[in-house]
Amino acid sequence: MNKNIVILGSQWGDEGKGKIVDLLAEKADAVIRFQGGHNAGHTLVVNGETTKLHLIPSSILREKGLCLIGNGVVLSLPALNKEIEMLEERGIPVKDRLRISNACTLIMPYHIALDQAREKAKGKKSIGTTGRGIGPAYEDKIARRALKASDLLNEDLFAEKLGTALHYHNYVLKNYFDEDEIDVKETLENALVQAEGIKHLIIDIPDLLQQFKTQNAHLLFEGAQGTLLDVDHGTYPYVTSSNTTAGAVSTGSGFGPRNIDYILGITKAYTTRVGSGPFPTEQENGTGEHLGKKGHEFGTTTGRKRRCGWFDAVAVKRACELNSTSGLCITKLDVLDGMETLKICTAYEINGQEVNHFPSNADALEKAKPMYEELPGWSESTVGLTDYSKLPANAKKYLERISELTETPISIVSTGPDREETMILETIW
Repeated sequence: MNKNIVILGSQWGDEGKGKIVDLLAEKADAVIRFQGGHNAGHTLVVNGETTKLHLIPSSILREKGLCLIGNGVVLSLPALNKEIEMLEERGIPVKDRLRISNACTLIMPYHIALDQAREKAKGKKSIGTTGRGIGPAYEDKIARRALKASDLLNEDLFAEKLGTALHYHNYVLKNYFDEDEIDVKETLENALVQAEGIKHLIIDIPDLLQQFKTQNAHLLFEGAQGTLLDVDHGTYPYVTSSNTTAGAVSTGSGFGPRNIDYILGITKAYTTRVGSGPFPTEQENGTGEHLGKKGHEFGTTTGRKRRCGWFDAVAVKRACELNSTSGLCITKLDVLDGMETLKICTAYEINGQEVNHFPSNADALEKAKPMYEELPGWSESTVGLTDYSKLPANAKKYLERISELTETPISIVSTGPDREETMILETIW
C-alpha cells in the first residue's frame, strides 16, 4: 500500500495538478507544498465552484488533513494573508489546518522591485517571469542573506537582518537599475503587521512529518510548476528559480527520499507553455487557437494566454525519467473531442539529424523541429466520463500510444475540471 505520494507536473506547468491534489487529498492526513512561490497557481472546481490558490495546498477545500508549506517554498506574507482572507470569507477555517515551515525564505518588497527592474532592463530578451520576486528571493537564500519565517519570531533580529539586506539591495536598485530605493522603516512595519496573524502557524515541518511517518499516516506532496521549468533540468534560462522535480520533495520538505512510495506525473493531453522559451510543438495557427479557446488556456496566477501545441512525447518521456514517475495522469482529454486528426511528437529533427531524446538546454531545443505521428481523432464527447470502457476507441488508442511512447502507465484520466470528472485506472493510495 502506498502511504506517501508525490504529485508533479510533467510538462511546462499548468497541467491540472491542483485538481488531482484535491482529488487524492480525501485520504491524506497532510498535504505538503515543497517548492515555488505565489508565481504558481492551482485552479480547483468543486461542485461547479471555482477556487484559485497560489500558496496554500490544494487540499484546503477538504474537511480534514493538515496543509503544510515546506521550507522549499519562498513565502510572500501579503499573498498568503490575501489567500487566507479569501478562504475564510467562504467559511473555511484555514488557520486550524495550515502550518508553515520555520525555514521558509520570505519574499520582501525589494525582491519584487529587483525582479521587475531586471525584466524591464532585458526588454525583448526578458525571460517572462511573473514579476513577483521569486527569483531574487531564491538568490538571497543561496547567498545566505535571506530572511526566514523563523526570523519573524524575533523582531529585533528580523529588523537587523532586514537592514543588512536592504543596504545591499538598495545599492543595486539605485546604482545599477536607476530605480527608487526601498524604505527600511516602512518595510519593517509592514512585514511585522503582515506576520502578526500567522506567527503561531510557524513550526518545524520535518519534525512533524517524522511524527506522521511513525503513525503510518498518508502524506501527499504537491508540486507547483512543471518538470521542464526545473532550474537544473528545464529549458534554461527559460525556467523557474527552484527545482520542480522529484528530488526537490525531500530537500523542500525535510522528508527522506526512501519514504516516498509513488510519484504521479500530471500531463495534459496536449501541450501548453506560458511565457518565453522554446516550444517545438507550438501551433501558432487555428489548431493552437482551438486548443486555447476550448481548454480555457489562461494562467491562474497571471491571466496570461498560454501557448498551445500538440502532445510532445519526447519531452514527457524525459520528465518521467527525471522523476522516476510511477504513473501518469492525463488531464483535459475532453479538449480533444471533435478533432478529426491528432498529432504526437515522437522525435525531433535537429541540424538535419533525427534526435529521440530531449535536449538539455534551450539553445538546442530552439533548433528542434518536431517529427509527428498522426492518429485519428474521435467525434464522441468524453466530457465527464468516469468509466474508461466508455471512452471512444480512438481516445483509448491515443492514451495507449502516449503510455507506450513515454514508457509509463496511465493511472488517472481527467475528463473535465470538476473533482468528480475523473477516471481512476489504478489505485494510488
